[in-house]
Amino acid sequence: MSPEVRQYLLVTGNYWVFTLTDGALRMLVVLHFHQLCYSPLEVAMLFLFYEFFGVITNLLGGWLGAHAGLNATMNAGLAMQVIALSMLLVPDSMLTVALVMAAQALSGIAKDLNKMSAKSAIRLLVPKEAQRTLYRWVALLTGSKNALKGVGFFLGGVLLAAWGFRGAIAAMASVLAVVCLCSMVYLNRDLGKSSTKPLFSQLFSKSRAVNCLSGARLFLFAARDIWFVVALPVYLSSTLGWDGWAVGAFLAVWVIGYGLVQSVAPRLTGSGGADVPDGRTATGWALVLSLVPAAIAIAMSVGTAIGLSLVVGLLVFGALFAVNSALHSFLIVSYANDDGVSLDVGFYYMANAMGRLLGTVLSGWVFQNWGLAYCLWISSALIGISAVVSLLLPRHAGGESGLLQ
Repeated sequence: MSPEVRQYLLVTGNYWVFTLTDGALRMLVVLHFHQLCYSPLEVAMLFLFYEFFGVITNLLGGWLGAHAGLNATMNAGLAMQVIALSMLLVPDSMLTVALVMAAQALSGIAKDLNKMSAKSAIRLLVPKEAQRTLYRWVALLTGSKNALKGVGFFLGGVLLAAWGFRGAIAAMASVLAVVCLCSMVYLNRDLGKSSTKPLFSQLFSKSRAVNCLSGARLFLFAARDIWFVVALPVYLSSTLGWDGWAVGAFLAVWVIGYGLVQSVAPRLTGSGGADVPDGRTATGWALVLSLVPAAIAIAMSVGTAIGLSLVVGLLVFGALFAVNSALHSFLIVSYANDDGVSLDVGFYYMANAMGRLLGTVLSGWVFQNWGLAYCLWISSALIGISAVVSLLLPRHAGGESGLLQ
């Protein structure tokens, strides 16, 4: 096994375990505080700092990664997640909204340090000219991560039912602490260090391709989270009467399926032998995706088998969204500059976090005031904007040599 493959497996393993705890924690917080009779908007506000600090972390994390190396940022993310989980181990009487928001803020920083480090590391472990290999590796990393996030959703619901809130948190913190120690020992210490230390003023990308892709990513993820974060689990629980484990199971299946489709996206987006996507590819898939939430909203409005329409429609949405996300994930590591790759990747994931922040706030506000159907209509509009922005992305004539940077 080559050193590059060993490092890839280590980075992927770190990312997997972190993702399990991140997905489980999100489900634990949503279900636990919904059981405590918090309103949808109040539950959404618990994640406000999680997403807000994700924006800041991605912007600064790329700069830190270029200076200190991706080893430092990845291990810092793992350690901070252990601390964030430990903060929630206090007695129920001390589990205030302020404390949960603070823990979520730390968890948001940890998650985006870990994600930025993992995605940047893959770009450095694959030769620049091997674009198809890069696409497959990125798709596999991202797809497997999202599948495990789905497992984390289910795990969160099961652990809440079996062990309670504090028991579930303690188990996750213990496992993640072991993973953090292993990563500190075995991860390459010089991974991702830039040969020329970038200035703080270089945080914002000067690449037109990276800027356009970041804009498309912002609207794409706002479109998902406007119904996914709060509106859907609360709707399934309060309107359709699903139990907590059933809500967690459905979200788990959705995200697992989303991750599996993401991992095989290179096969779905290839045409003949030219399986390296470009801006045209991203635009086309976004336009198709934008039709799905609108179709679900129409089905809900006419009242035809609402539960079945919602479940089937969201499964179709998940498959198409997975392809769109995989395309973006490949394009950013392809567009990123070789020296200081974490700067471009960090800037891109800052836009991703901004989209999630926007979607999270809208998820609680729109659902509380107008319902799930309106969330889906706005989701369709946001994806349409993402498709329009994708028109500005570079295109190539075909094959790896024609890829525009």
